[in-house]
Amino acid sequence: MEIAFATGLDRKSGVMRVLNLLGQSLEEKLRRSRKILIKPNFVSVWSPGCATHPDAVEAILEYIYSKFTPRKIILGEGSAMGDFKTGLENYGYMDIIDKYDVELVDLNEDDHVDLKIYDSSLSKSLKIPVAKTVVDSDFRISICRPKTHDTVIVTLSIKNIVMGAVQKPFKSKVHQGYAAINLSIAELAETLMPHLSVIDGVEGMEGDGPVSGEIVKWGVFLAGLNALEVDVLTTWLMGFNPREIGYLYVLANKGYGTLEVPKLLSEVIGEKPEKYRRKFKPHRSYIYQLSWRDSLEKTGY
Repeated sequence: MEIAFATGLDRKSGVMRVLNLLGQSLEEKLRRSRKILIKPNFVSVWSPGCATHPDAVEAILEYIYSKFTPRKIILGEGSAMGDFKTGLENYGYMDIIDKYDVELVDLNEDDHVDLKIYDSSLSKSLKIPVAKTVVDSDFRISICRPKTHDTVIVTLSIKNIVMGAVQKPFKSKVHQGYAAINLSIAELAETLMPHLSVIDGVEGMEGDGPVSGEIVKWGVFLAGLNALEVDVLTTWLMGFNPREIGYLYVLANKGYGTLEVPKLLSEVIGEKPEKYRRKFKPHRSYIYQLSWRDSLEKTGY
């Protein structure tokens, strides 16, 4: 499936360009949607470098409203540190909220459905509450920065929506070891997968992400209707091997897309991404995070 790629330092322009590159395939899906969820990333509401910039979200809203008048657009997040309203205020979202007709949902306070995840013995025995709004939305948009992570190496569009949907204080319950968390993210993604993934790579975060890492200037934008493949290509552009990311590996094995970067590069529309590949410094626990591979052999992957 096509992945749109563009470069630049103007967020609104860059996001708009990759959305326009997707053309009719995106427009038709949006027109058929009754409830559209836009899910930014506010893992912490006090650290702007780890959060989705409001200009990126405004570009998505501007794109949607330039094409048609949607039935309902929801802006929702379930922050791990702090509450959604504080994040909106701290990160400069109030002007967008005043300008566009969007419903705000704190996913941590939402009605919920229970989904199963893996325990430390890799048995699918735990239940956690997941925001019902995310489950019920018929078009989920995940918009985030590319960042390194302290347990799963990278966090991109899939993890953004999955972990934002898990309600506090149960987010920590997903952390049952390196193998279990990768299996659980993949399991939850089967219900919560983004329908549109947008990566705002004006800046990324390397080192001790997803909150305390170092901000790096990059200037890339990606978008696509296959979340796994957008995340795989972004992972490779960050200098990592997509096969080292457990939840991507599991989802590929379940048939959600390919890990084959040459195939993805051949399907890119827009600019050529190869020369923008750079090496993100991994989290200090990177070597330990790779231990998921040995444990997953027990489950048949």
